[in-house]
Amino acid sequence: MEKLTVNLGFSEFPPTHTGDGGNISPGIRLTNLKSPYLAVFAFNPYEPGCSFCTWIAWDIPGIHAIPAGFPQEQEINTPTHARQGTNDYGTIGYAGPKPPAGAVHRYFFKIYGLDARLDCAPGSEAHTVINAMKGHVLQFGQTEAFCQR
Repeated sequence: MEKLTVNLGFSEFPPTHTGDGGNISPGIRLTNLKSPYLAVFAFNPYEPGCSFCTWIAWDIPGIHAIPAGFPQEQEINTPTHARQGTNDYGTIGYAGPKPPAGAVHRYFFKIYGLDARLDCAPGSEAHTVINAMKGHVLQFGQTEAFCQR
């Protein structure tokens, strides 16, 4: 599997991308992209061996800069095409970080380069999308950012 370099452009979440601020999905820059499709997972590994998924998006065309501001809808065509799933809050699309007061939480963004669109209904949960990705992953990369309240 080839490496995909992932960059958010920040290491600590600006307010616009948090649950207390604008709750706007961040832009994601990719280097070494060779795959025709992408899938994005954002999660908070708040305890060892346990994580909380805050964003699932797939069928994103292979673009080097995933734009910020995905609407919270199951299927979108602006700012780019994508299908989005149900996060662990039970909502569709991106849910910005909102750790407890005084806490610092780490959030991972995992990006998968895929060889095809996925056979997943819009609104699917993470485990369904992960199962559909089996045999289709060409590239992988991740980055992280922190949020403190």
